[in-house]
Amino acid sequence: MAKSYLESLLGEQEKIILVSRQHWFVVIRAILLEIILILIIFLATILASISFQHLASLPIIITIGFIVLLIPIITMTIDILNWSNRQFIITNRRVVQVSGIINKNVIDSNLEKVNDVKMVQSVLGRLFGYGDIEILTASELGVNLFKRIAEPVKFKTAMLNAKERIDHENNQSPQAIDIPATIIKLDELRRNGTLTEEEFQQKKSQLLSKL
Repeated sequence: MAKSYLESLLGEQEKIILVSRQHWFVVIRAILLEIILILIIFLATILASISFQHLASLPIIITIGFIVLLIPIITMTIDILNWSNRQFIITNRRVVQVSGIINKNVIDSNLEKVNDVKMVQSVLGRLFGYGDIEILTASELGVNLFKRIAEPVKFKTAMLNAKERIDHENNQSPQAIDIPATIIKLDELRRNGTLTEEEFQQKKSQLLSKL
């Protein structure tokens, strides 16, 4: 079975936690004018066909009307596809922003490098469930902004939970394996006089607390 584009972005052992898009307000605002134009052109074509039904040029008038009608239909379809293909994804490793219908633009932020998350919701945003999420990272990009994202509270919570799990794994697994060997090395330094007994006991306690 062929992989979807989103699945092809995933690394080994990487799993999708949440997929979100911009709020439906965004696409409605983008296509509102086009919907109005479609209705106006359609009605104008119908009225023209009724008014000039006895003329020989009637088929040409109708044809021109429906050709003009295709223009806002095509642009509306493109707007809908742009909205549909703009996705915000949280995996167990990254936050990914994907956009583009054919040419794809992918921006991702490693969860380990996320320093802070800022969420902004207006009054309407709270009523209808949308807002802006700003991710501050230690990478070269610095800031990753998701505007008018649907259910921003859910998105932010899922992202912070995923980051917490990564931080927990990083703090537990590697140290648990190296702690015994590290204590042995510290003990050798104590016997050589490099470390005092007090320094050795202090560092040993710190290491054992991480088990």
